[in-house]
Amino acid sequence: MYQKILEDVEKNHLFDKHKKVLIAVSGGVDSMNLLHFLHFYQEKLGIEIAIAHVNHKQRKESEEEEVYLTKWSKEHDIPIFISHFKGEFSENKAREFRYRFFSDVMCQHHFTALVTAHHKDDQVETIFMRLIRGSLFRYFSGIKRISNFSDGELIRPFLPFSKNELPNVFHFEDRTNFETNYLRNRIRNNYLPQLRKENPRLDNNLLQLAEESRLYQNALKELTKFIDITKTDEFEQQTPSVQYFLLQDYLSHFNDIELTKNQFQEMLRLLQTKKEVTYKINKDKSIIKNKQTIRIENFRPKTDSSLSEKVLKYEQTLLLGPYHFRFSSEVLALDGIPLYSKAPIILRGRKSGDKLNFGNFSKKIRRLFIDDKVSVEDRQKAIIGEQEGDIIFILTEHKTYLRKPIESDTIKARLYVEKIEKG
Repeated sequence: MYQKILEDVEKNHLFDKHKKVLIAVSGGVDSMNLLHFLHFYQEKLGIEIAIAHVNHKQRKESEEEEVYLTKWSKEHDIPIFISHFKGEFSENKAREFRYRFFSDVMCQHHFTALVTAHHKDDQVETIFMRLIRGSLFRYFSGIKRISNFSDGELIRPFLPFSKNELPNVFHFEDRTNFETNYLRNRIRNNYLPQLRKENPRLDNNLLQLAEESRLYQNALKELTKFIDITKTDEFEQQTPSVQYFLLQDYLSHFNDIELTKNQFQEMLRLLQTKKEVTYKINKDKSIIKNKQTIRIENFRPKTDSSLSEKVLKYEQTLLLGPYHFRFSSEVLALDGIPLYSKAPIILRGRKSGDKLNFGNFSKKIRRLFIDDKVSVEDRQKAIIGEQEGDIIFILTEHKTYLRKPIESDTIKARLYVEKIEKG
């Protein structure tokens, strides 16, 4: 059987770009087959292999698996990297922990490929699970055989092959695979066996659905390849059905984004009906739309800023963001910001609760920006000037807001701000 897999791997050039390959090994029959296969053919494939193993500390066999794999790796002169799961256990947390560990090992030791033992049965279960959960149609294409991961690729050599085609090599049996606590286990052990009695071709039909989804997506991508969704005007010129596909395709470039239908439809509705949008996708990312662009960015609260805090002293200059600041008593220009103290100025980004004093009243900067329709992008790039504990100005792309001085204030210096255009 391994010879058949080898022929398929070589035919599809799975490892042509790789020299150092990290194998995710749990100790179960699938991953042990993967380890034996790649160990046996590593010279023929021109690769160096290593093992990555996570001990989840959830079963008494976990310690035996770790000991066995450590011994096996030593006997076969194969490097092994081991980590122990920490924290409250759940399937999702364990998966996130594993792949974070795999990514760290790849980056630190210069592996360009991570290899996992997913096979055709896993593919069928995944498609059926997504059908039950009401996933978007594009996700019915199932697990990709090769996908981007960390600084390299994630490769699944066994994906076209069924579990029953693999040899019964020495392995550890995970009894939790037969528990009904998890949806995948119920699909594997209960739902699919019952449905196969109704239609023995169920697995093939699900795989054909995946292939049809993939072909549809490829065709639509080819037909819309000249449309740039990241340009707001181009997106708004399209019909709703084309916008639907363009947004799905754009999201597919981010491996850590997977939305339910309801989430996707809410996001699409906002992009279609509002000129400016900030939609939090998950704990890490937001999609942001303004008058010019639509883009995915790492998430940060609206009141946060990426600007580092800096101190500008009297008769000094500094650079912050795209601006050059000069704090001087010289009258260089009348449009310099008047200052009524020579105390140091703190230049920073926005903070929650910031207020500007307008004399008879103060106004929260958040409300000020909302009332003046300052764009989300300009809000995040705004620079706050603070002196002796008071906010004295707010600098945005299109407007500068100043604190109103009291009658006894006298101008003692000015702050000159020059925007530096990129060459």
